[in-house]
Amino acid sequence: MIKPADRINSVEEYYFSVKLKQIDKMRARGKDVINLGIGSPDRAPAPEVIETLNAAAKQDNVHGYQSYIGIPALRNGFAAWYKRSYNVELDAESEVLPLMGSKEGIMHISMAFLNPGDEVLVPNPGYPTYSAVTNLVGAKARFYELKESNSWQPDLAAIEREDLSKVKLMWLNYPNMPTGAPADRAVMERVIAFGKKHNIVICNDNPYSFILNPEPSSILSVEGAKDIAIELNSLSKSHNMAGWRIGMAASNKDFISYVLRVKSNMDSGMFRPLQEAAAKALDCDPSWYEQVNKVYAQRRSLVFELMDILGCSYDAKQVGLFVWGRIPSKYARGQELSDLLLEKADVFITPGFIFGSMGEPYIRISLCTTLERLSESISRVKQISNI
Repeated sequence: MIKPADRINSVEEYYFSVKLKQIDKMRARGKDVINLGIGSPDRAPAPEVIETLNAAAKQDNVHGYQSYIGIPALRNGFAAWYKRSYNVELDAESEVLPLMGSKEGIMHISMAFLNPGDEVLVPNPGYPTYSAVTNLVGAKARFYELKESNSWQPDLAAIEREDLSKVKLMWLNYPNMPTGAPADRAVMERVIAFGKKHNIVICNDNPYSFILNPEPSSILSVEGAKDIAIELNSLSKSHNMAGWRIGMAASNKDFISYVLRVKSNMDSGMFRPLQEAAAKALDCDPSWYEQVNKVYAQRRSLVFELMDILGCSYDAKQVGLFVWGRIPSKYARGQELSDLLLEKADVFITPGFIFGSMGEPYIRISLCTTLERLSESISRVKQISNI
């Protein structure tokens, strides 16, 4: 009998992969399941982005292997986007690395910096991929708690009371997912100082900064941040391009070169028409972002209404692509409420436990659903007598 590698035992199938299979089976039985769980934008990129893709794909000389570092137009596009959006100066030649989605970057960064036995500070609640990848590369996740009472910001004083001698890397995610907490400039400054003090690489995952967030920010705008920090960003959420798989890493030239050593052994470059279309997307007029956010704001109002019907409490000032809410005390766990809605109303919402133990009494609802389907969800939930 052939057994898989031991590392397979350190991770489980991604929760949403399992749940989507369950939902598919329900739909095959005739159930009209409304999925409010996953943050996959349901609208198209800007028209000129699609036009650029179509025009480029018709050319004869764009279908071969491409450079591992991306075409100059894309690197320059990312650099200009960072200067315009965050007031961050990046050298397009050495401090920007296009990626096939920022999720890829989590693996590349982990492989570039972590040895077996190294420790990684991972937020709880937080994106499950941080701990999964940490386990896959043989490092150890050290979870630090994010609390509602502290506005979901890291408590660095509490972290420093522990032994940090084996910690090599720290994951951040602001604007935060799943909680919707925006980045706090003063906290980010302290995080950079913390990283330098303890020689810990600071990695900020930043795909949500343009969604319902009046003040987009980058940790790299903190003075001296590039010395110790890497930032991942993505066009998935900000430009409705999740399936296109286009992201980037930004940092100092040495850190980028380490990540490139890993990346260049794992892919053969990104399809050039995708890169040209991505460069066009990065140059979108601000009015396009405003139109996208207008739609999300309308949807968020309905999600707030749904949260109210469910008896959940939430911060109306949270930002990003989701709404995070604390469940009423009559439910033991967010999963209990999630399962009830799926069973009784054919509506799926994400239970907070998948983001860590600190997420147990919470649920998360995506804004990637039309107003009509959100209204239908509200109607169904109202019909549940014991909600």
